[in-house]
Amino acid sequence: MFAQVLEVQGTSLAVNYGLNKVRFPAPVPAGSKVRLAAEIISAEDISGGVQIVSAVTVECSATDKPVCVAEPLFRYYR
Repeated sequence: MFAQVLEVQGTSLAVNYGLNKVRFPAPVPAGSKVRLAAEIISAEDISGGVQIVSAVTVECSATDKPVCVAEPLFRYYR
């Protein structure tokens, strides 16, 4: 889902580097539709590329509460 939100060009390698502050406030019932909202909260230069930290919320059509809130870290290398 995240690749549909953010397109990064000019990279030779993308690494899912991990997650910060992961929470699952509500379950996702079977058959429910989910959607993702994301915002870049930081981007910093690293050796050979850049590290991006995002604030991500996954919502579900069956509940008013988010089903996942997290800060994924991605590293993109040139």
